[in-house]
Amino acid sequence: MTPKKEASAVCVIFGAKGDLTRRKLIPALYHLFINQHLPKTFRIFCIDYISIERDVFLEELLSGVVEFSRTGPPDINLWQTFTSRITYISGDFLKEDTYLELKRVLDNVDLQNKKRGIRIFYYAVAPRFIEILSDSLYRFKLANQDNLDRIIIEKPFGTDLETAKKLNRFLRKRFTEKQLYRIDHYLGKETVQNIMAFRFANYVFEPLWNNKYIDHVEITVAEKVTVGSRGGYYDGSGALRDMVQNHLLQLLCITAMECPVKYEAETIRNAKTAVIKQVRPFTPSAVSKNVIRGQYKGYRKEEHVPSRSYTETFVAARLYIDNARWKNVPFFLRTGKGMQRQSTVIIIQFKDSPNKIFKGDVVPNRLTISIQPELEISLLFESKVPGLQMKLKPVEMDFTYKESHEEAIPEAYEALILDVLKGDATLFMRGDQVEAAWKLVMPILDTWKKQQGKDLKFYEQSSWGPRAATELIKPYSKDWNHLPNI
Repeated sequence: MTPKKEASAVCVIFGAKGDLTRRKLIPALYHLFINQHLPKTFRIFCIDYISIERDVFLEELLSGVVEFSRTGPPDINLWQTFTSRITYISGDFLKEDTYLELKRVLDNVDLQNKKRGIRIFYYAVAPRFIEILSDSLYRFKLANQDNLDRIIIEKPFGTDLETAKKLNRFLRKRFTEKQLYRIDHYLGKETVQNIMAFRFANYVFEPLWNNKYIDHVEITVAEKVTVGSRGGYYDGSGALRDMVQNHLLQLLCITAMECPVKYEAETIRNAKTAVIKQVRPFTPSAVSKNVIRGQYKGYRKEEHVPSRSYTETFVAARLYIDNARWKNVPFFLRTGKGMQRQSTVIIIQFKDSPNKIFKGDVVPNRLTISIQPELEISLLFESKVPGLQMKLKPVEMDFTYKESHEEAIPEAYEALILDVLKGDATLFMRGDQVEAAWKLVMPILDTWKKQQGKDLKFYEQSSWGPRAATELIKPYSKDWNHLPNI
């Protein structure tokens, strides 16, 4: 569903000179514009403290679209029409004048359109500005209509359970929960959204989606890149906070959730939150047994990284969901930087066939959901080799987006921004879900803090992480599936 064309809407981007705006937000908004998903009166107000000429700013945005857009360089006429909607405002987030000017231009838009329009406020800023921006929007009554005004907040949402709770309390005193869109771009990826369709629209798979048929589940988010110049930020975060607490747990929720009563935001978010709350809590002894933390060799030589840093660049964890569907089924989560290749994949490993009538090894069925870069779903099953003898060979049946759909695949931010415009929070995290995720990982963080790096495993760059991660998945598998051996 596209917002009504007669609707009036604005998007205010705080942090307009940042990398996120240039690489993701403007390309996403441009594609929504050229595909006619935006209202006719849609306006974009870009705010940052740097004083810059509008033409220079637009040139910077253009270079971002040329470099990062999924369709390449834009049509010059369409680009000019699109940028006619963009206004740059130079303003310090700490000064009242910035918000007075913003209030003036937003009120002027409403006056021109003869009605109050939708307002989207995108926090493309460092976490320290979240409370400053939120309090200012509240005090100057810039986002005081809960049916029309929406705030998009990027991760990290807190640095631990207490800071997440504190931030939630702060925001809820000023806005309603339905105004808050805590964004995780992984949830906007087409293949991630397809998991729900795959599970709940195809009856052939859902009856098998339980501990009677599934042996174990693997979820991997591997990054080939290293920390690079982001050492100053990353060393205060680490892989557990940066990836597991949000991205991997979100993938876990979609994979393991019960079927919601209907396809709507709150029932889906209830189902996801229930999964996290049902994960077996970690005790200190369970952390030592079920969680591996690693650091790629050379990390301590990265820019702005302390020479004796214990910050993990790799995490592998085994966890269990204590409910009837998943009792005793281990879920293996893994993420790391400096890995052999970029890959986000979910593996559903089925149990051995109970039929033992064939000679030789029969490979169990395996369902592979590749989120990136392949964008495919494949099922491994046994097939007879052509010939006069009964000889079996595992083969794969593949579904790929590229071969099955002519339509261009939208970027995650396109889908997510459009959902905010529609007021659809299905793909966004709710406050209690964020807190539940932090509650789950806090015992791991607390245990690691006490150990002071004694359990840290080092691994070579361009590998699949420390060997201890392979030992973690045994005896369920000799190694992590779908990936080459270490």
